Amino acid sequence: MSEFDSFPTPPPRSHSALSRRTFVQGSLAVGAVASGLLPTGTAHAAATALVISAEGVTVEALSDGTIVVRDGAGIERIRLAQFMVKDTVQGQQRTYGGTPSAITLDDGRPAIQVDYRLGVSGITVRGRFDVTAHRVHLRWDATSTAEMFLNSQFNRTVVSPSAPEAATSMTRWNRDAGGGVPYETNDGILYAEAWADTQAFFRLASSRPAWTTASWMHIVGTYDALGVLVHEADLVLGTMRPAAANALAVARPVGVDLWTDQPFNVWPETGQAMTVHAQVVNGGAAVRTVDLSWTARDFGGRLVAEDTVRKTLAPGQSADHTITIGGLAQAGIVFVEVRADEAFARTTLACLPAYEYQGGGMFGISNYPWLLEPSKEDVAGLLQRIGVTSVRIAYDGAPGIPPAELESLGIMPNIQHGDVVFGADPATVKTWAADLVNTVVQSGAHYFEVDNERNQPWMSGLHADEYIRDGLRPVVERLAEVGSTVKVMNCGLGGMDVNWTDSFHAAGGWDLIDVFAFHPGRGNFTPDFAPTPDEWIVGNDGSYWNFLGGVREARRRIEEYGGGKELWLTEAYACTRPNHWWNDTMRQAAENVLLTMALCKAEGVDGVNWYQLHDTTIHHPQEASPTNPEYHFGLMNRDTSAKPSLLAFANGTRLLEEATFVRWLDFGAVDDKVKGLLFDTPAGPMSILWTRKDGYLLNADHEPGQPYYPHPEAWQDDWPTKTTLVLRAGRLTEVDCIGQRRTIVNTVGRTTVQLDGAPRIYFGLSARPELQVAACH
Repeated sequence: MSEFDSFPTPPPRSHSALSRRTFVQGSLAVGAVASGLLPTGTAHAAATALVISAEGVTVEALSDGTIVVRDGAGIERIRLAQFMVKDTVQGQQRTYGGTPSAITLDDGRPAIQVDYRLGVSGITVRGRFDVTAHRVHLRWDATSTAEMFLNSQFNRTVVSPSAPEAATSMTRWNRDAGGGVPYETNDGILYAEAWADTQAFFRLASSRPAWTTASWMHIVGTYDALGVLVHEADLVLGTMRPAAANALAVARPVGVDLWTDQPFNVWPETGQAMTVHAQVVNGGAAVRTVDLSWTARDFGGRLVAEDTVRKTLAPGQSADHTITIGGLAQAGIVFVEVRADEAFARTTLACLPAYEYQGGGMFGISNYPWLLEPSKEDVAGLLQRIGVTSVRIAYDGAPGIPPAELESLGIMPNIQHGDVVFGADPATVKTWAADLVNTVVQSGAHYFEVDNERNQPWMSGLHADEYIRDGLRPVVERLAEVGSTVKVMNCGLGGMDVNWTDSFHAAGGWDLIDVFAFHPGRGNFTPDFAPTPDEWIVGNDGSYWNFLGGVREARRRIEEYGGGKELWLTEAYACTRPNHWWNDTMRQAAENVLLTMALCKAEGVDGVNWYQLHDTTIHHPQEASPTNPEYHFGLMNRDTSAKPSLLAFANGTRLLEEATFVRWLDFGAVDDKVKGLLFDTPAGPMSILWTRKDGYLLNADHEPGQPYYPHPEAWQDDWPTKTTLVLRAGRLTEVDCIGQRRTIVNTVGRTTVQLDGAPRIYFGLSARPELQVAACH
């Protein structure tokens, strides 16, 4: 059974099929629109059609059951004709016309009902259509004597559109009941239709664009208490933002959206005023006066903008307002929230000036840059701006930017591919390897990672020999046959799995690779937490998922086993799943991105691919899941605005590109909780300093056994312990994790800096900063 065919068990029925009387009663009683929220429409009969109308929309049913939707000017925009269902006995069946009739809903409003004809017996489909201001509510009820699949489709024709239909996953902002940060949840899907003078939006609670065609739109039904498979959708007409259309479609009292005209909400120059657009919509049935207010805070928590305006809106009406926030004097970020009564929305604004990279970088992006929004060119420009030097997966036909285009941008295309099938017969393995190598060679990849995380179960040591036999060795042999010089990586391991690595070496895999690759997953540990393998605890929240300890163990294995292998971290992380103790807060993530990059440079890692550019997943782009960590690994938010992590990544690539690691700093003589790294750079010695007086565990005060932990806002510094270093030094430049600089002036021969768990970069200290400490408290 395919995914499209999936179905649950319907509620029990008193008969094998509903009688016509029971079907009619159930279809009208269940799912009716609340009568107190919607204005009364009007209805009249024409010679060949039934007509109902409300402000901005008219619906007529032709004699064959076709539904014609017109806008407020009477222009035909959309036709709805047939419906398609599927059951377990007669399979997929569609309607062939129907008989329309006028009905009255329970709230007294007129509606149109269509009893559809099918070419088989035992299946019934009935449609019901009603209108409110700028909105048509669509409902199809289906029954069968057999079990029905939930996935159905309806036929729609868009009349002379000016652009292709576009699907957009919708989300809604929610306040956290426990006082943590707000978060987004899924709120349906829109299919946007466009004409030169107006728009329309189909809104469905659930639909898959991949299962929607030019003629048929996928819709998911749900069984009601009487066993009727109910399908509901809404059609909104009018020029408005998708978020406004979504709120109007579900008759939400107020909806709000905000956006900018700048790709990724990132301004490329300092001092530029940052303009934010807000749109508010009245989704209710009566005129409403709405207070539209906003606040904007910078990374330090300073309130940089705040105001309120009042909008009076008719039912279904939307209104725009432009907010201007003063430009930033240097790289930085502003957190914006716009509120319209109980509704609210958030985004970030950032400033990231251009930088002239010298070509010595080691940091790239893992996964494809698969979300090419607002355009492929914009994404390519962003990759260059933040200093990306490689993309882990790029080949012709894959999502994202093709490898030849990456090369032209100065970005190295690599490839991770494989899907090794354990136990396949030799002929199948040979064909698989030949096809895979052909893809690799055609892509022009510099590095080839053969499959991904085949070391499961973690630390079991299992399957290394099968991986070599059925995957790695056939690929390496085929590469040799075709004369490829691509560098071969093992499948990137999930965590530094020493047992699998030892099995891999014992089975002869070490000599087949040029690069050892692994993914140092990190839980609520600071990146510099470095337990040894004998201290690791395996499990979903175990210390196995540490960063520095894993990197050092990988380096030790490389030195022990020999062969001059490179070390790559093909996935590195700073997950920001909201309000969960295991994952970083937004601010911690930015701090940890920078420290992770510095540690990679210090520990001799050859290449790092950050996982990943965007929040959400390639299979569910721009959807929301506050509980699934896979939706929160991006350097950018779901709406493609910057996280602080994006600025931290750019800061790291710029500071470290030409830096040479010198040594770990040792402040044990004054305070062994003060930590540091020393690099040599063209600008002189660069010290990265932090403390561990608050320990190596993040969110350590979480409730045992409870995943919930209220995260503070990104602009809130949550390191409780501050350490003051008094230094015998002159003028210093301090750089925070997102690249904000400040000058610290010498006073009476002393310079004072304040440290905590966040890494800070200092220029102006000597190559022996430990000797410059005059006091520490």
